[in-house]
Amino acid sequence: ILTSGTTGLPKGAPRERTGPLSTVQMVDRIDFPQRGTMVIVSPIFHSTGFATWLTGCAFGNKVVTARRFDAERTLRLIAEHRADMLVAVPTMLHRMVELDKEIRQKYDTSSLKGIVLAGSALSPELSVRTAEVFGPVLYNLYGSTECAIASVARPEDLTIAPGTAGKAPLTCEVALFDDDGRRVLAKNVTGRVFIRSGSPFKGYTDGRMKEVIDGYMSSGDVGHFDDRGLLFIDGRDDDMIVSGGENVFPQEVENLLLERPDIFDAAVVGVDDVEYGKRLRAFIVPEPGAVLDGEEIKAHVKANLARYKVPRDVFFLEDLPRNATGKLLRRVLVEYEPPTA
Repeated sequence: ILTSGTTGLPKGAPRERTGPLSTVQMVDRIDFPQRGTMVIVSPIFHSTGFATWLTGCAFGNKVVTARRFDAERTLRLIAEHRADMLVAVPTMLHRMVELDKEIRQKYDTSSLKGIVLAGSALSPELSVRTAEVFGPVLYNLYGSTECAIASVARPEDLTIAPGTAGKAPLTCEVALFDDDGRRVLAKNVTGRVFIRSGSPFKGYTDGRMKEVIDGYMSSGDVGHFDDRGLLFIDGRDDDMIVSGGENVFPQEVENLLLERPDIFDAAVVGVDDVEYGKRLRAFIVPEPGAVLDGEEIKAHVKANLARYKVPRDVFFLEDLPRNATGKLLRRVLVEYEPPTA
């Protein structure tokens, strides 16, 4: 399997063995249809699309795919084929729920019993909007090419905790470790996310390897467990910046911005700063017709989060750079050069 390539060229992540119960990871917490119909718009060359396609076929389902994603066409496919399940990445689902209500109402999607989402972070806002449009049918699958599946949030989990990554399925375990390799057991305390499953890889094809502690492999993310034992991903370990001595995870600021009805998409990255070491820079895609002001955006963040989490710069773009699996290409934004007047 190839990685997504968000930090460079895709790398091969081969597996020397897989356990005979590997499929349990997929079906333990996700209610797949049997002899029904699935629409998969996630790329099948990506591990999620490939795994759900294989599992769906094993259950005797008709699987409908599309060469290119189009939000309205996907609704049409669901309606025409009376699909039981949709498999997508967050960016795709976001574009579907943001379609005009008049367009969405043209298609009967009441047959949908499950939407499986994976590939990039699920924002609480998208979790809530999906429930409003399609009902409580969303499954949020968290994992990686290297570690396989780590956890799955079922619809009932997302109802009480929008955006959660849920709980580990059978054969999988999630543990948190601090920077010194000690286990983090306390609730609501952020640590580095490590995963142990029946389908780990044994090192990249270029010879490199992920960090492993006590049989758990690093996912590269940081997160925490809440009082209910639900996992939340706070951001990528390498996305965290230290600004003026304070640790900042851009995802928290992104989630706040995405709650606004006049913002279609948003990303926040850290860039070098002479005074503070790093500073936050926000990139915003306004909703069609919305006129936004950078200073007002900063004031909004300041009113809801700590002062050191306020972006120093705000840029408005027509779209954000993403790869084929919907993952944000943050390095492109870090290197962004604003146009000169």
